[in-house]
Amino acid sequence: MLGEKYFQLDMSYWGRSRRLVIQILCIWALVAYGLPALVIQTNKMNYLGFPLGYYNCAQVIPLFFGALLLIFNHVQEGIEADQMDGKPMVEAASSSALNAVLMKVYVAYTGGFVSFVLFLGFLEAVGVPDQAIGILFVIFTLGMYAAIGIASRTSKSDDFYVAGRNVPPIFNGMATAADWMSGASFVGMAGTLYALGYDGLAYITGWTGGYVLVSTVIAPYLRRFGSFTVPEFIASRYQGTVQLPGGRVVEVSGVARFLATIVLLSCSFTYLTAQVYSTGVIVSRFIGIQFEVAVFSGLIGVLFCSLLGGMRAVTYTQVAQYVILIIAYTVPAICMSTTQDDGFNKNNPVEFLVYGGTLQAIALREKEMVLLGLASKVTPYLEPKWRRVDFFALTFCLMVGTASLPHVLMRYFTTPSVRAARRSVTWSLAFILVLYMTAPAYAAFAKLEVYTNVIGQPLSVLPQWVFTYGKIGLTSVCGKAVTSVNEAVEACAQATGGDYLLRLKDLKISKDAMVIATPEIAGLPYTIAGLVSAGGLAASLSTADGLLLAISNALSHDIYFRLIDDKASIQKRLLISRVLLVVIALMAAGTAASKPADILSMVAWAFSLAASGNFPALVLGIWWRRANAQGAIAGIICGWGLTLTYLLGTVYGGWELWGGISNVAAAVFGLPVGFAANIIVSLLTSPPPDNVLAMVDSLRDFKVTGEDLTAEELEDIKEKEEALARTQVLQVSNTAEATAVATLATPTTLESSI
Repeated sequence: MLGEKYFQLDMSYWGRSRRLVIQILCIWALVAYGLPALVIQTNKMNYLGFPLGYYNCAQVIPLFFGALLLIFNHVQEGIEADQMDGKPMVEAASSSALNAVLMKVYVAYTGGFVSFVLFLGFLEAVGVPDQAIGILFVIFTLGMYAAIGIASRTSKSDDFYVAGRNVPPIFNGMATAADWMSGASFVGMAGTLYALGYDGLAYITGWTGGYVLVSTVIAPYLRRFGSFTVPEFIASRYQGTVQLPGGRVVEVSGVARFLATIVLLSCSFTYLTAQVYSTGVIVSRFIGIQFEVAVFSGLIGVLFCSLLGGMRAVTYTQVAQYVILIIAYTVPAICMSTTQDDGFNKNNPVEFLVYGGTLQAIALREKEMVLLGLASKVTPYLEPKWRRVDFFALTFCLMVGTASLPHVLMRYFTTPSVRAARRSVTWSLAFILVLYMTAPAYAAFAKLEVYTNVIGQPLSVLPQWVFTYGKIGLTSVCGKAVTSVNEAVEACAQATGGDYLLRLKDLKISKDAMVIATPEIAGLPYTIAGLVSAGGLAASLSTADGLLLAISNALSHDIYFRLIDDKASIQKRLLISRVLLVVIALMAAGTAASKPADILSMVAWAFSLAASGNFPALVLGIWWRRANAQGAIAGIICGWGLTLTYLLGTVYGGWELWGGISNVAAAVFGLPVGFAANIIVSLLTSPPPDNVLAMVDSLRDFKVTGEDLTAEELEDIKEKEEALARTQVLQVSNTAEATAVATLATPTTLESSI
């Protein structure tokens, strides 16, 4: 009997949902770590000219994650349909109408932007100077973003904080993708793959795999809770009291809120600084102004949207920015793709199917450079150079960090329903994959161009882009950022002058310059280079918008309103939020102007800080009822504190790496400590109060929200609840308890609980 009971499946909504999540995560982990573990063996096999191991990590695994989310959504919605006797949920009419309107607006916007690009191409053809075209690109895009910010201005708190919670899934997916694909992805991803080869694919695997965690483990539950910020959820979930030595009893949820806000500030400010830095790189290149001035100039576009309309303005601006950045990223890759003829493909515009021959040509050129004396040794582009533990550690930290970043999670507070939040995550990953599927091709095309047409060439015929980017310190020849052939000759100290053949070690290209320089490297028209600059600017500004909003909202809502002045009016809170936006933006610009470490490293630090500080508290808060406030506080202090200490010690303190693990994967130490501290302290202290346990149970229950129903269906539920209330009143005595029961069962309470 005991065995039958033990093996009996829990067929409740929560039991079935929990089993589905476990199954999905098992498959996810097997693919995410199993295929990279076999890369050396599978690289010996070819598929359409691709080494299979490389192709698996670059293309197959990210696509598999997208398919996995589609399966998860389908099965989960089936479980929910069973809770409604098989009747499918119907989207609210208002959400469908908004979706139709937005579709028309952004189709027209996309057509207008394409026409603008074609017009600039015409201006280039008739002799308009390149710099004028670059300035027009920057002015047009910043002007469009400012216009959307003005049109979306609002003074309503729900619009400012969560865009009114009515953003359709497809457009929230686009906004999230733009918010996500920061300067690190747009400017730094292809450059990292160019520099690291196979090892750089850890970023693609980690960042795309993280969205499986977002969809299955966290986002739907945060949306069901209905908070404005991540610290607000943590404070509400981790309520409790502690008796001080003097006998005084204090509430500790404020401590949890404060610590969650500190974690948010640490990871978001680091991330924000990277975006402002990349904005400075792009603006200084295409407008020709000093880097430090460009950094502060780029803030204008950011502040216009964030100040005027908050999340509402930022959301619709980010959709527009996604259109620009994805066109800007894919067009150069498609142009280069159509020039390839590798025996498998000829004039094929689908770039992620074409670059297999390019990878083979890179491998051959690497051997050729050694034979010609242009390089003493070349690290093979397609083979792993890191230890497997380093690759897996970085992948893991990026995955967990993705599911912990406050500015990403808060995007799913804006959807109409829990189901819409899940669908929105899938749309987010789909739109992100368009760029991430292109990045490896981008890097390969650029690598072959440099190896073939720059390395081994006399200094006298070096292409102009080497000197153009040397002016802003993104390229160097023989250890010096040169701006002319004469400076290159002087740097290489060769009596033979311009006839000296450039060797591999002589040329250094910043990873942050690769994407914006590739159109010029490939000899494409300057309009394409300007388009790429507009895309990079869109990527950086969209993420900066989201980060600024996350930081200012946390400070104004979670610190000022919740901990300092809980009687502050909406107008006062919004004013404080806007003031904080300006202050934080200026601080980030000042930090970025000092030119800290490369963009991708700065962003990776943010992921480790978010993972170690937020993930244990979020996951245990949703999935383990016993987790309490004392455990959450201990987990954040220990996990986040250890990660921050390791980062600071190895970057600035001269510490040796622990076990050889890079500081960009610092969460590999802090994350397990955070989980352990949370669990141990929770078990050693009293359980959460009953109201918290009830809240956790409500997060796990199936709820039909008003946004999921038609007006007729909602009215039918109200009538049934009213009948239930009358029945309950008749069945109990005419006491205060009966009155309370009836009150709890009224339709008004139903609507508020939704």
